[in-house]
Amino acid sequence: MIIREIETKDAENFRLLIQQVESQSEFMMMESGERQTTSEQQLRQIESLKKQANSTVLVAEDEDQLTGYMFAIGGSVRRNSHAAYLVIGILPEYRGQGVGTQLFQQLEKWAAAHGIARLELTVVTENEAGLALYKKQGFEVEGTKRQSLKINGSLVDEYYMSKLLYT
Repeated sequence: MIIREIETKDAENFRLLIQQVESQSEFMMMESGERQTTSEQQLRQIESLKKQANSTVLVAEDEDQLTGYMFAIGGSVRRNSHAAYLVIGILPEYRGQGVGTQLFQQLEKWAAAHGIARLELTVVTENEAGLALYKKQGFEVEGTKRQSLKINGSLVDEYYMSKLLYT
């Protein structure tokens, strides 16, 4: 398993990976088929993120196949430019095999080199596997976003979690 920063040549495979993860996970923000990103739009998004010093996308690659990803979206103004919001997605057949841990470890190295002091994310309170991974990586619950999403017709809560890399 290789963890690396995304490259523009990955745009189409990355777009397909996101669609596949969203179609096979009940806890992602978008439902299966809801995202309508074109290959060109995906390429432009990658190019835009690569221009931002405090944002990146890491991908997990196994034998030339993208198997997981982690977005780190840095704050857009000076007062929050030290923080990055994270989104992670991993193909079901690669979950529970350390891919998430490797993505977080590589992201923390990247964050240290780019002046990121705070990592933050949200997780559906019922997502036990995700919550366990984030806690294992040192994230702490800061609060609850009540009824923040509607999944399968039911309103669900999310935890707002963060990890301070240095204080």
